[in-house]
Amino acid sequence: MKQLLPSLLILLLFTGLPAYAAIKGEPVDYSANGVTLKGYLAYDTDIKGKRPGVLVVHEWWGHNEYARKRARMLAELGYTALAIDMYGDGKNTGHPNEAKKFMMAVINNMAVAEARFMAAQTFLKTQHTVDTDKIAAMGYCFGGGIVLAMARAGVDLDGVASFHGSLATKTPAKQGIVKAKLLVVHGEADQFVSPEQVKDFKQEMENAKVDLEFVGYPGVQHSFTNPEADQFAKRFGIPVAYDKTADEDSWKTLQDFLKRIFAD
Repeated sequence: MKQLLPSLLILLLFTGLPAYAAIKGEPVDYSANGVTLKGYLAYDTDIKGKRPGVLVVHEWWGHNEYARKRARMLAELGYTALAIDMYGDGKNTGHPNEAKKFMMAVINNMAVAEARFMAAQTFLKTQHTVDTDKIAAMGYCFGGGIVLAMARAGVDLDGVASFHGSLATKTPAKQGIVKAKLLVVHGEADQFVSPEQVKDFKQEMENAKVDLEFVGYPGVQHSFTNPEADQFAKRFGIPVAYDKTADEDSWKTLQDFLKRIFAD
């Protein structure tokens, strides 16, 4: 009986554990116009065959661990995800002043932004795990604005999801140009996006007859999906705050959105 106890304990231990996906995450390099871009590719090695691909665009801080974490979370859902680099050479920062400089350098030259985004999309499509006919993009903060800009430009995407992203634009969507379905999740207490901008955005998408799902969270501030937001607010006095409920709800909404757009 004593000899059987260790075996029984091992059996109980392992049968009581949940099955974890075999997620592989690795740094990858690609380029656009001679600039090296440092991304992060994540997928489940236990899944056989091709699956939809999702591009993840970072916040204004740059390509960092938060973007990579979201890529791994997408891989756990069965997608191949690429956390992309919009600044070049993997630049990132923890200070808002430098983050603003990085961001404005890209926003002020949208031709460069589009070239870097398209280079990431092309790279993702070359992966053996990716169904090239099923590609979506999602972004946070700066990244949310970028994916919306790509949708407005008519980039061939099944869907685009923006989390607390910028909504204003100098190049509004036009009917017949936008190919992607849109999901926008927004904190209604976001001090970086005015109620007027929200109203104008919704009207813009209605005029362009875009398939838009817009989710607003009352009392929720900018950067509500990032657990580090509270630290940034305390350190730099910027109006950002993590909201666990909105974070978890918006992630569930994203999952439903991805299932919908890839089911077609």
